[in-house]
Amino acid sequence: MISALITALGVSLALTLALETGLFLLAGKRNKKDFLLLLLVNILTNPTVVLIYWLVAIYTEWNTVIVIMPLEVFAVLTEGHCYKKYGCDFERPYLFSIAANIFSCGTGLLIQLLF
Repeated sequence: MISALITALGVSLALTLALETGLFLLAGKRNKKDFLLLLLVNILTNPTVVLIYWLVAIYTEWNTVIVIMPLEVFAVLTEGHCYKKYGCDFERPYLFSIAANIFSCGTGLLIQLLF
């Protein structure tokens, strides 16, 4: 079970970094400091969210939507705050955070449904 958790953490982080980097570039952002910030905030929030999700899924019978929603809100607020406080070129940091998290979480859920 631990190897499955480590695999899930790694795959989730890699997929999140790839998707949110793509969105960062599609949004026309090119600032290297903001790109580094994007990587750092996702390294901070993604493993935390995935680990808590797995622990709740293993030890409770809660509905996954009830678990995912507050975790994603936590990620959006944390990332948005970091983009606002430390970002150089984020005009709407919370909106970017919402869009990035909807995109990456939605894609992850879609992949889970397909496989």
